[in-house]
Amino acid sequence: MQYQSMATVLTALMLTSCTRAVSVDANHYIVGAWHGSVQFSSGSLAATKDLEFMYVFNVGGTMTESSNYDGAPPVPPAYGIWQQVGERDYKAKYLFYFTKPPASFDEIAKGNGWSPNGHGVLTQAIKLSEDGLSFESTIRLQMLDQSGKALEPESTAVAKAERV
Repeated sequence: MQYQSMATVLTALMLTSCTRAVSVDANHYIVGAWHGSVQFSSGSLAATKDLEFMYVFNVGGTMTESSNYDGAPPVPPAYGIWQQVGERDYKAKYLFYFTKPPASFDEIAKGNGWSPNGHGVLTQAIKLSEDGLSFESTIRLQMLDQSGKALEPESTAVAKAERV
């Protein structure tokens, strides 16, 4: 009987530890992990029709973003900040590095590879849904070379995301 009670308690603890309620604190409603689609209407990413972003918004105002194209060419995730600017309105700014391909296979064989080529700056205006389970946003992207000079005109996108 004692083992049955202990098993019941352990099972209950495991089940409750695997669930997470959405915060009702409006100041932290955006905190958490999100998955969404992004469609650029201009710039070098406009031709990409299946772009997806994964976002993590942290308490304290930092964030990380990664896309389904981070491996092609290899680039690290984007890192940045977010802040609340209205009842369900947020803004985010995050940066990522991009690389240039090696000129030839010989460069890879010699230990060289995808070298730095610049960085991108994304700014995003986010409108959270009333239930806090999704958002819609607009994104502006500026692509800069290693000296900080614009590589192309600023591009824009719309994004939609849902909580993971």
